Amino acid sequence: MQPSLEQLPFGAAQPRPSAAARVLVVDDNADAAESLALLLSVWGHQARVAYDGPAALRLAREYRPDIVFLDLGLPGLHGYAVAQRLRRDPDLAETLLVAVTGFDGEEDRRRSQEAGLDMHLTKPVDLDALRRILATRHPVAR
Repeated sequence: MQPSLEQLPFGAAQPRPSAAARVLVVDDNADAAESLALLLSVWGHQARVAYDGPAALRLAREYRPDIVFLDLGLPGLHGYAVAQRLRRDPDLAETLLVAVTGFDGEEDRRRSQEAGLDMHLTKPVDLDALRRILATRHPVAR
């Protein structure tokens, strides 16, 4: 059973008006990444995709997403390290970082929180949970 949105955040997420978001999807499974990006686009959001940790960092610095949906088991640089590096970048301080992973243990969730991820979702991701996350996140003014 998928946890409710109230159970997902590690910090206090305040609801914000819904608007088109700039989203970065990071997953080494190209089909999963592209499917999620396509779904986000259909929902009216701008989505880009990266398939490994180093590419995610480069693209995040260039694209400056509002939200990053981040797989944790990535080649080149695992998702925890990607999250830590993104958190150290002042230009990405307001970015919502969401783990989207097959790792669902208590230790995995603890490591997500310590790495700076705001939420931890387990694959397959519940579409209603995605919608609630997108609805609560207003894009950062650029």
